[in-house]
Amino acid sequence: MTQIAIVTVSDRASRGEYEDLGGPAIESWLRKVVTTPCAFIRRIIPDGLESVRDVLVELCDQGGVDLILTTGGTGPSPRDLTPEAMQQVITKELPGFGELMRQASLRQVHTAILSRQTAGVRGRSLIINLPGKPASIDVCLNAVFPAVPYCLELIGAAPIIANPAMFG
Repeated sequence: MTQIAIVTVSDRASRGEYEDLGGPAIESWLRKVVTTPCAFIRRIIPDGLESVRDVLVELCDQGGVDLILTTGGTGPSPRDLTPEAMQQVITKELPGFGELMRQASLRQVHTAILSRQTAGVRGRSLIINLPGKPASIDVCLNAVFPAVPYCLELIGAAPIIANPAMFG
């Protein structure tokens, strides 16, 4: 069974001061689009280099997760270090994911230029960084997800089949 991890990166959500909206938005979107049976793993962690790096390594190396979607930590704030953590974890960067997500987001909001999403591969895991706002998550997933099943196939991960009608 395909394993998908959803990691919310937020100091406030990890302390219980703020309701995690990003993680549930990702899972809801995936449940509408993915037709393959999947097991979902959810984590809420604080911002920061070490916290993000360590959970990504754990999910890839010990958990054998096929797809990891992070939400949050991609802006210019001092504690937004998700892309830096990604650089320490991945063996191959896939910059086209970030480029396409920013391009799609810019059609919605001019501040999307500040977002630093990226994607990459570690072993047989694909990791994609998404923004933290639920509306932006939908825009970004709609833009890049058509490439995800083929990427998972290429890296030897468990397959994902997406409903093609969702992408017109």
